[in-house]
Amino acid sequence: MTDLPRGAFRRSARLASIPLGIAGRAALGIGKRATGQPAAQVSAEMQARTAAQVFEVLGSLKGGALKFGQALSMFESAVPEELAEPYRATLVKMQEAAPPMAPETARATLRADLGDDWEQLFTEFSDEPAAAASIGQVHRAVWSDGREVAVKVQYPGAAKALISDLNQVTRVARVSAGWVPGLDLQPVLDELNGRMAEELDYHLEAYSQEQMADAYAGDPTICVPNVLMAAEHVIVSEWVEGRPLSDIIAHGTPAERNVAAERYLEFIISAPSRSGLLHADPHPGNFRMLEDGRLGVLDLGAVSRLPDGLPTALGELVTLALRDDADGVLEILREEGFVRSSIDVDAEDLLAYLGRFLEPLREDSFHFTRSWLRGIFAYINDPLGQDFAVGLRLNLPPQYLLIHRSWMGALAVLCQMDATASPRSIIDAHVPGAALPALD
Repeated sequence: MTDLPRGAFRRSARLASIPLGIAGRAALGIGKRATGQPAAQVSAEMQARTAAQVFEVLGSLKGGALKFGQALSMFESAVPEELAEPYRATLVKMQEAAPPMAPETARATLRADLGDDWEQLFTEFSDEPAAAASIGQVHRAVWSDGREVAVKVQYPGAAKALISDLNQVTRVARVSAGWVPGLDLQPVLDELNGRMAEELDYHLEAYSQEQMADAYAGDPTICVPNVLMAAEHVIVSEWVEGRPLSDIIAHGTPAERNVAAERYLEFIISAPSRSGLLHADPHPGNFRMLEDGRLGVLDLGAVSRLPDGLPTALGELVTLALRDDADGVLEILREEGFVRSSIDVDAEDLLAYLGRFLEPLREDSFHFTRSWLRGIFAYINDPLGQDFAVGLRLNLPPQYLLIHRSWMGALAVLCQMDATASPRSIIDAHVPGAALPALD
């Protein structure tokens, strides 16, 4: 593979092949059952083939398509077990790797960005990528001063592919927007397009990484590698050796998962107040656990710039909700744009709806599990539930888009870990406006 598939028609056709392939396998399955093959065997075969196709299509397209797949990989913990199992290994695989580009293509990018003599910057350089993801892949190398470094190289055509994928998502989202009366979708789409486009700017990513590295320099629990060099399509930073979070999720002991969960949650929540940046791409492929117990943070392409930290209203909202102040909660949600002026909603019903999400904050520590998250997703998506209509009346203000993306993604990852952590103390310490009431 030498390039990202760049034509909008080609990419759309590949994406469309997923539902078409599912339909074709369903028809084939009916035929197999008609010939006497056991239904369970046919179903398992169909699910395995579908999982393989999802990874092959989204992985080979990279760009926004693979980012969508990586988002799916976080939320497999919310899917019922009988449906999730055939897809779990495939989706988790997206957190760590995607099909790499050819060595000559990577070298061409390095030559174009760093000059014809780019190899003199390194004493060693591996053509075999150490990791391959949605927009770029990473090569291991040794810098001229002897330091081990990670060389991140952007895929040719990444910009066009990402824009094409975002356009596809936008078209689908606009069609469905009218079904949700409380949602003002256009500002959210504008924010999403702007932020995703920023991920293509490696100069900006390097600046964000340097800012985050300075904020956590010498920290005993968090490690953000320093940047040595940046160009339009290349970033060189210190190498971080550690155990992938996805491996800890799959094979870690309860103690290892608990430590990783605490470090991970502390970073996600504390980063805005400490660095002025929110990490907005919390999938496990972006994190490692180091031998010294620190959490290594590997990718700062998707961030939200919050120079004053998280909004004070967020801490006040959580505090009022835990105090069962329904009117105060509704007032803040209206002020912040979560409830539009044209929407009527009962304050007590709203507080009851939000209460399910606040369960981890009603204890000193909380055990995050797949079953708990499945219960949350079943609750908010049950059209027969008494609170379903409340959720439909809520809006997502664009200034909260990446906060929502980061926190919901992190919540899903914590549930994948099946780990115990202390979100209450972390939020109380790092979210402005939070003054959580004492526990009974």
